[in-house]
Amino acid sequence: MKSSPVKTLVGLIFVSLLGCQQTPKSPPEVTEPLSANDTVAMSLQQQALNSNLAYELVESLTVEIGPRLAGSDKDLMAVDWAMDKLKGLGFDRVYKEAVQVPVWERGHASASVVSPYPQPLVITALGGSVATSSSGLQAEIVRFDTLAALKEADSASVEGKIVFIDHKTERHKTGKGYGKTVGGRSRGAVAAAEKGAVGIVIRSIGTDHDRMAHTGMMRYKEGVARIPAAALSSPDADQLTLMLKRSDSVTINLNMSPKGHGVATSYNVIAEVTGASKPEEIVLIGAHLDSWDEGTGAIDDGAGVGIVTAAGKLIQDLPQKPARTVRVVLYAAEEVGLVGGKTYAKEHADELDRHYIAAESDFGAGRIYQIDFRVNEQVFTQLQAQTAVMANNGVVKGNNQASGGPDVSMLPKLGVPVASLRQDGTDYFDYHHTPNDTLDKIEPAALAQNVAAYAQFAYLMAQSELDLRPILAKK
Repeated sequence: MKSSPVKTLVGLIFVSLLGCQQTPKSPPEVTEPLSANDTVAMSLQQQALNSNLAYELVESLTVEIGPRLAGSDKDLMAVDWAMDKLKGLGFDRVYKEAVQVPVWERGHASASVVSPYPQPLVITALGGSVATSSSGLQAEIVRFDTLAALKEADSASVEGKIVFIDHKTERHKTGKGYGKTVGGRSRGAVAAAEKGAVGIVIRSIGTDHDRMAHTGMMRYKEGVARIPAAALSSPDADQLTLMLKRSDSVTINLNMSPKGHGVATSYNVIAEVTGASKPEEIVLIGAHLDSWDEGTGAIDDGAGVGIVTAAGKLIQDLPQKPARTVRVVLYAAEEVGLVGGKTYAKEHADELDRHYIAAESDFGAGRIYQIDFRVNEQVFTQLQAQTAVMANNGVVKGNNQASGGPDVSMLPKLGVPVASLRQDGTDYFDYHHTPNDTLDKIEPAALAQNVAAYAQFAYLMAQSELDLRPILAKK
């Protein structure tokens, strides 16, 4: 019996896909006949796996611009870079929207043990920290295993000292160890100051053993003293702990000169593939354009910028556009408080009811292994069936408890369905927020697999006829 043209096309695509995969354990199962949408999705996968566009974009961003701290000159250079790239890629519409962002200058940061075992320490200022005096800050340290232990401590044991939170971040594929320790970075200074501490140092929120400190944002609280806050490299945190086992009193000196400079204007940069029949409805895929200033912002989040831009470009170039508009959003100032994401939600409040679904790539360049949603429970199983073709790219069915990613995390409470395309983050926190966040940490083939997943997701959602609202409330 003669094969149909659709089945022949599917067969050719399937054989080609097998050649593109990295030594799969077993051939993926393909159920025939595939829908027209599935056939396009498989074609998008093939094109993505054969393309270097995402990697070329990350290389261009990290080499030509480099670190892109919100509110800095390099931040505005990155905005111009993004506008030029998106226009050059031929998106139907490219524009930018102003965002007011905090401006903070890192300055210098150094530290040393004064007694009983004098030696230097490797630190970095936490984002938003105030400076010490020009002569530095010298005090005895008091160690706590966790932020919770600090909060339970007697103020008399903390007053006049530098708090040291020594909470190790566990390594997990999902990155869940970060959530257990990051509170010490973001809220530790307030908890310490409330008990009379004069400064705080934390074990870096990272899973590496390099003598390299991890930066990241911290917060102050109105009415609570603002104390200098820094992160220690993991080996230096170990060193302090070993000293405390030998001596009841360890004194260190911190010398830091960070400074705030008010606010400045940055931009969310947006590109669109106009929908063919439902252009007013939006499938949003995003990443953040800013980065910390220690590395070159390759995995955080140059990779995401490359992934969603390349995915959008594949859809832009389809012979027939999908029903809904696919909107690529490169957010401003994620690192300093999700500022671009919050501004987007506010400025687009009148059209959020037309956002069909949203997802953000902001977890490096590890391969995507699972897709989670947060949608109407009544259609969840059908939605999983609609995206089942993604299994050919190694992306299996997940749960219905997605957050969507940092810059879209505020959208579910506003009624917008979201998806989380889960990446392998086993080594992500080895490099996160350090000088080691550089281009060489990205595997081009893994990056291309991400592009394939985002292109398939965005296309299938732009074509879906399911009603994803009301979304499932988090349990």
